[in-house]
Amino acid sequence: MLICLTANHRNASFDMLEKLSVGTAEVAKTLVSESDFVQGAVVLATCNRFEAYLDIDEPLTAGISLAVEEAAETFGSASGTDVAELRDSLTVLCGDGVADHLFAVSSGLESVVVGEDEIAGQVKRALSTARIDGTTSSDLERLFQRASHTSRGVKTKTGLGGAGRSLARLALDLAESRVTDWAATRVLLVGTGQYARVTLANLRERGVTDISVYSPSGRAAVFAAKQGLVPVPAEGYLAAVAASDIVITCSTAETVVLDASHLVAASALPGALARRLVIDLGLPRNVDPGVAGIGGTELLDLETISLHAPLDELNAESDARALVDQAAAEYRAGKAEAAVTPAVVALRSHLFDLLDAEIERSRSHGASATSSPGEQTERALRHLVGVILHSPSVRARELAREGRADEVFAAVETLFGLGGAAAERSVDAAAAASDTDTDSPVALDAYRRHGA
Repeated sequence: MLICLTANHRNASFDMLEKLSVGTAEVAKTLVSESDFVQGAVVLATCNRFEAYLDIDEPLTAGISLAVEEAAETFGSASGTDVAELRDSLTVLCGDGVADHLFAVSSGLESVVVGEDEIAGQVKRALSTARIDGTTSSDLERLFQRASHTSRGVKTKTGLGGAGRSLARLALDLAESRVTDWAATRVLLVGTGQYARVTLANLRERGVTDISVYSPSGRAAVFAAKQGLVPVPAEGYLAAVAASDIVITCSTAETVVLDASHLVAASALPGALARRLVIDLGLPRNVDPGVAGIGGTELLDLETISLHAPLDELNAESDARALVDQAAAEYRAGKAEAAVTPAVVALRSHLFDLLDAEIERSRSHGASATSSPGEQTERALRHLVGVILHSPSVRARELAREGRADEVFAAVETLFGLGGAAAERSVDAAAAASDTDTDSPVALDAYRRHGA
């Protein structure tokens, strides 16, 4: 069973999200290796959400509660967060709500800036990390792959992502009132990751050409060479701050890279600018909030930026939500259809086994070569059994999609005595076959033990 624990900009403070983003790289591995309930885990950490998607082997309420408690304790220990406070900040989703939520998240419908571009890539990277760490599961693979497929559909079929929405774009939109001429603006970019590349693209769209880059991890020279920027060495950092109209931080460093002491020292340098805007896009935060108290400095951080998120484009969002709802419904129907596979497999196996037994009985009772079933007759008989099974198989899938899977199992057990152990023997084969195509409904014919 899949559950999701989510702390995001809607139910948790940015301070809480910042804490959760520090020291939590190993939480998925810890959960899977040490928990008695968690069989798989994918952790999604972005600038406005921290989510854990868990595959637990206990569908009962007690199992869910224990898994949630274990996860909260693991997250709290890794991030130094009070467990009780963390528990209050987590929303727990289970069952159908997990797919609904992830599909909306990956499509940008749950972001601070609705339709943001970066989230789809972050969802993909979360799954890739889980694969590398060995914490994913077949159910989580199917869920995340379908989520990525859905987000691509939303992007291509609606206008939601057409404007290239992102927090970086919104931050620069908010900076418009402070900038008289972008072409003459000197910008220092702190960070060299994905957000730095997105921010750089947005700066260049506005005509900014005087851009230097500093990396706390020492990657500025390589990034600058690829992007055509001016690299800033560690010893030149304060001078670069002093000479910049705008400082934009988007580093993955787990400690602040700009604080009040940096600005005081930079302001004291010869030729330092009297005023500057600092934009902090980092999570954990890259800039100490205390810089806002330094004269001539204005700070835009994630919390401030989120308060100014623009109104949604209603038509585009409505279309996108309709696509997400449709994809989630199809995902649920596919899962329900797969759920009846053991019963259908058991029925098919039972009838073909009866046919095999009857053919073998005919052969072993001394029948003459002319009277025993020939190859052509056997093929005809197998085809007949396949035809007989076709309608029940189709009907079983239809009932499952209508939420009536229990009726399928009951009918197979009542009419053929194939409940319980007989169906269970088919579960592994059905699961293996369903993994061969994670984006398609289960093809029941693939589970035949004999061709028909």
